[in-house]
Amino acid sequence: MSTAQEIRAALEPVLAPLGLVVEDVSVSPAGKRRLVRVLVDSDISDLDVTDDASAVPPLSLDAVADATRAVSDELDAGDVMGQAPYVLEVSSPGVGRPLSSRDQFRRQVGRLVEVTHQAGSETGRLTAVGSDSLTLEVPATKKTPARQVTLDLDAVQRGIVQVEFKRADTGDDTAATDDPDETSALEGDH
Repeated sequence: MSTAQEIRAALEPVLAPLGLVVEDVSVSPAGKRRLVRVLVDSDISDLDVTDDASAVPPLSLDAVADATRAVSDELDAGDVMGQAPYVLEVSSPGVGRPLSSRDQFRRQVGRLVEVTHQAGSETGRLTAVGSDSLTLEVPATKKTPARQVTLDLDAVQRGIVQVEFKRADTGDDTAATDDPDETSALEGDH
């Protein structure tokens, strides 16, 4: 039986030409088959190291569909899955998935994020993610004025993207386009 690490190693070179990276791979039993879940996201390794504030567009459904075809073709052509049947699910990380790495935070610049850190938690618009820190614009509340908070990435335990139905700074309704968890699944025997 293939491990998630073996599957990840087989998929990384196939997804790189599509501008994607493997965020996570899981394999779990599903009756007589296995369920293979692959999370992909944008490769941001080509961003200028001094650029800590430009927005990274979320993956489109077309990008996830292209990734699904590439992953399916690689798994079917190679021997990493063996002969046992499996169900493949390829998706982008959803808004509820915890952010823990610098790259995961960097992809969320411009979004409303709740960040849990050693001294508590803050919710604000993520405005920059550098090599060792992140910056949030925290809105005013009845008790505190608006403020900018900079946190060392080492002090950050996790972050969660907050769903916004209407952004206060633009007035746009974004419920339908606010980075849905794009999923594409291939069912049947592979």
